[in-house]
Amino acid sequence: MKTFSIQPILENENLKLLPLAGDDFECLYDVASDPKVWEQHPNKDRYRKEVFENFFKGAMESKGAFKIIEKSSGDVLGSSRYYDFDENRNSIFVGYTFYGTKSWGKGINPQVKKLMLDYVFQYVDKVYFHIGKQNLRSQIALERLGGKKIAEEEVAYFGEPARTNFVYEIKKENWTQ
Repeated sequence: MKTFSIQPILENENLKLLPLAGDDFECLYDVASDPKVWEQHPNKDRYRKEVFENFFKGAMESKGAFKIIEKSSGDVLGSSRYYDFDENRNSIFVGYTFYGTKSWGKGINPQVKKLMLDYVFQYVDKVYFHIGKQNLRSQIALERLGGKKIAEEEVAYFGEPARTNFVYEIKKENWTQ
């Protein structure tokens, strides 16, 4: 299998995904500081600065995180990442995605996931997603992309308590059809 970067620059006509950098904290926290962003999320207090600082540190340490930018305005819309690449299973996870409320309902997430999946399916056969059990908005969004719920497990994010998540899967052969 050829090696790949889990932090490339990805873009389409509307959006650009740039590798997350240490000096992106303030612009990303501006988006994340709205409690509505996290209300269906298992970790509902990520809007608090000290909690988001931990999330951001984990994102930086993952070396697979992105800030998502709207090309026309230059506005930061949110973040997503690749994580837990498993060469033996030929798989990777996509997740820890969030967007500010002004991006909701505008087709941003399907564009971001298409960029990320089109890229990573050049290298892996399966992509997995952890989605909080109570996060109906993200469950519906992933099912619209063709994700299939395959498991339920406790997931502990960097420095946070374990929470129940569903595991979704998209297989390369289903994505490319």
